[in-house]
Amino acid sequence: MSTSVHAKAPPRAGGGDSPPDAAATSQLTGPGRIDRPAITGLFFGHMAADFIQGAVPALIVFFQPMFGLSYLEAAAIVLAATVSSSLAQPLFGLWSDRREALWLLPVGLVVGGVGLSLAIIAPTFPLLLLAVFVSATGVGAFHPEAAKYAGYAGAGQIGRSVSVFSLGGNIGLALGPIAASILVLGFGLDSAILLGVPPLVIAFILHRQRHHFATLRPAPRSAGSARPATQNGALILLLAVVALRSLAFYGLFTFVPLWEISLGRSADYATLLLSLILTAGAFGTIICGYFADRIGGQRVLLFALAATGPLIAVYVLAGGVLGAAAVILAGAMTVGTFTITTSLSQQYMPGRVAMAAGLSMGFSIGLGGVAAIALGSVADTFSLYSALIVVAVGAVLAAVLAVALPAARSITNPRHPDVSSPLPEVS
Repeated sequence: MSTSVHAKAPPRAGGGDSPPDAAATSQLTGPGRIDRPAITGLFFGHMAADFIQGAVPALIVFFQPMFGLSYLEAAAIVLAATVSSSLAQPLFGLWSDRREALWLLPVGLVVGGVGLSLAIIAPTFPLLLLAVFVSATGVGAFHPEAAKYAGYAGAGQIGRSVSVFSLGGNIGLALGPIAASILVLGFGLDSAILLGVPPLVIAFILHRQRHHFATLRPAPRSAGSARPATQNGALILLLAVVALRSLAFYGLFTFVPLWEISLGRSADYATLLLSLILTAGAFGTIICGYFADRIGGQRVLLFALAATGPLIAVYVLAGGVLGAAAVILAGAMTVGTFTITTSLSQQYMPGRVAMAAGLSMGFSIGLGGVAAIALGSVADTFSLYSALIVVAVGAVLAAVLAVALPAARSITNPRHPDVSSPLPEVS
């Protein structure tokens, strides 16, 4: 594994090839410190965005009797949210890469929060779907720009910075259903309009930080320099891994509670187990990001996916305390890889880092919704047991494809794009 750094010093202003001073050389050839104000703002921004995403599924149980929805119509609410977000992310990512779009950070949260509040008071089901669609579009607009600046804030420690960014999303995803349930059960459905307030507050804070974020932008490429090439084959292979990983994640998210209830356990136990899986995922995000910066994202991704399939099988076949421990660990492994696939997508597509993040995250969300529907069909046709076995097989296939992922080519220091730093190679 090679970890050496080869840096080409940029010419001094005024021309000449004389080398920079020692301090400048140190800054360029080694990873700097993570920009704490920036990554903190992005952490809370991601928390607010995924808070919106997490609240929508929890509200469906209250919308269903209100509008007399069938199961198909209830599923359409989730589909409106996932499809909108998955389409918005790569499109806004492309916009972000072509021109600076810091405004997407606060505006995305405002649209997401307002859309969620409008969904609460929608008088008809079509208007409810429209409000959810608009809300998810705002969330989708936020993600690629935020992921891009999370990479910039890393100052060479992209795995660590993106993992902190992703942790905010994991926490928001867990807090959304809790907040929705507390408000609706305690004060009625109309009180859930307050769910749109936290994103608006964070949007205001991010707007105040916009000038600081602007200082993280890469310096312009030198005249005549080409945009870094995309590793197209590697990116396509990575998206295939993401697709199979989505099958595993959304399979666990959707069917673990149903499996527990089918075994005769209480709804409280099923909900607790799901909460522990998501909590473990938050820890997995930090741990995977930490090791990705030290031994390489491909290695960590391969290990995590290779472990996930057998752990799910243990959960289904063994059950009991051992099975619960296994599926909690599987949750940590699965959720922990999201930060790695996001950072790898940016490394495979270094000239379009926002679009790369949008593809990775949007692809995951969109295919996750499709996977849940497909697994539901398997469960209806055969059994829940069969659906969970398919989930385990999906994780195994993702690990098989991950073996073929190549090392990313040398990436550009985001603060100094004339300086390249090769990633650790997987031997």
